[in-house]
Amino acid sequence: MSASPALALSKQLCFAVYSTSHAFTRAYRALLDPLGLTYPQYLVLLVLWETDGLRVKEIGAKLFLDSGTLTPLLKRLESLGYVRRVRDPSDERQVTILLTPAGQALERKAATVPEDMSCMAQIEEAEMVALIERLNRLRGSLQGACGEALEPA
Repeated sequence: MSASPALALSKQLCFAVYSTSHAFTRAYRALLDPLGLTYPQYLVLLVLWETDGLRVKEIGAKLFLDSGTLTPLLKRLESLGYVRRVRDPSDERQVTILLTPAGQALERKAATVPEDMSCMAQIEEAEMVALIERLNRLRGSLQGACGEALEPA
């Protein structure tokens, strides 16, 4: 049985992105295990290292995660001593996430992760920047086609 050439797995951009995502996750595991972090926890910390004191909803928007996915990550990071959750006294539903001193110190320990990943991926900085820009445009196009927000908040 012959499939249409357009339906060949090797021709699917979605599969190339999907399988590359899995390869990234496995590669990050080797870099993050010594820090005691999972890849999703690392992403949350990247957001907070860039801008500490964000509300849960803001972190979720930046990472394209809903609160049902994000809350367990934040609870685990809190139990590890890297963040603390502070409820807004005027609106108990609003929770701000703050890095602890241990969470701030972890940033220094994780400082080599991006460079180590670039070496593992065997990609030059200019190529990486161009690829990130292209993938961000692609994501924006797909989100626009689906009626979703074009950029994280």
